[in-house]
Amino acid sequence: MSKEKFQQKPAQEFTIVRIMQTDIPGNKRTLAGLTYIKGVSWSISNAMCKLLQLDPMKKIGDLSEVEIKRIFQFLENPQLPLFLMNRRKDIETGSDFHLITTKLDMTKEFDIRRLKKIRSYRGLRHATGQPTRGQRTRSHFRTRGKKAAGMKKSPEVAAKGAKKP
Repeated sequence: MSKEKFQQKPAQEFTIVRIMQTDIPGNKRTLAGLTYIKGVSWSISNAMCKLLQLDPMKKIGDLSEVEIKRIFQFLENPQLPLFLMNRRKDIETGSDFHLITTKLDMTKEFDIRRLKKIRSYRGLRHATGQPTRGQRTRSHFRTRGKKAAGMKKSPEVAAKGAKKP
């Protein structure tokens, strides 16, 4: 038996790359890794790789600083076709743009708040915690986004219950 058979492969480094306030594991490929960013879907990730001429199969940890900077700049001002944008014909400005990370969360929250304020049907459904997209409510809707039913007992109540023989 030769020594070559028993030599171990060097362990790969596991790095974390931070892009747009999102930690992306360095062992992920570029195409899949970019989808970790909130607001970046597979189609946007694919379009970004093609427009920036990035190798989609290259590991995120192997990207250079220049490539990461280009990704960052692209995400701040994406030059995408309209059908890929997630905020078209904004209600306040009327313009089309693409939101990512915290801006996406805040805009969604403000939209729901506006719907509740004007007391639209969708706003009322949001306020009462019911489905808003036409699902039936005869069964299964009650489990949508609710906390577990039981509450933890306070120490005094738990002690009183334990004294009863």
